Amino acid sequence: MQQKLAGKVAVITGGSTGIGLAMARRFVSEGAQVYITGRRQAQLDEAVSAIGGAIEGVAVDSADRAHLQALFDQIKAHHGKLDILVANAGGGSLLPLGQITEEQFDDTFSRNVKGTLFTVQTALPLLGAGASVILTGSTAGSGGTEAFSVYAASKAAVRSFARNWILDLKGRGIRVNTLSPGPIKTPGLVELVGTDSDAQQGFLDHLATLIPMGRVGDPDEIAKAAVFLASDDASFVNGIELFVDGGMRQI
Repeated sequence: MQQKLAGKVAVITGGSTGIGLAMARRFVSEGAQVYITGRRQAQLDEAVSAIGGAIEGVAVDSADRAHLQALFDQIKAHHGKLDILVANAGGGSLLPLGQITEEQFDDTFSRNVKGTLFTVQTALPLLGAGASVILTGSTAGSGGTEAFSVYAASKAAVRSFARNWILDLKGRGIRVNTLSPGPIKTPGLVELVGTDSDAQQGFLDHLATLIPMGRVGDPDEIAKAAVFLASDDASFVNGIELFVDGGMRQI
């Protein structure tokens, strides 16, 4: 079977765990040379070892422009191009209105909005015709979630980036799409309610009741959608928000 990403060079930020890790595994299996980033080198090394093959881990804080420049300078020196960029690094926390702090706001917007913006902008000189940029959004960005307004607002901003950047890049042949997962069983999701395993399972069970398919998703289900958006199969797909959420945002 022909590999969908053969010969392509890909960067996945936040690629050492959860959805990013699942994307990296899929991209490598489809023939891409993959670079994953994260803040902790030890965790990146574990991910690289677990996946094997054409993958490297580079310690990068996506909100640090010097880190980003060093990453893309490295890719330019080794490959001279970048075909796929997944701006996936980010995160958030639960705090209701009335308890939101400047620290939570700054951290969330720095990771999700500033990091996404400057990841894409710094990579731009390496992106040519046929390149695919995938922004990781969230169903939270298009609906209401109790105590999650700061995260939701940051993901709404990410979705807005895609709508505007396709106009800024008109004529360059670079596609920009948003991939918005619903509740996916990842460490980042379950740890929103702490480290108690019973509380985490109760949280997942509650989320499953909100989804027409009756269950939360698996990271690999997001990764398979990412392969589509990254590949030439999506050559005329531009500016969309692709929900992979079991139908959650359609009701």
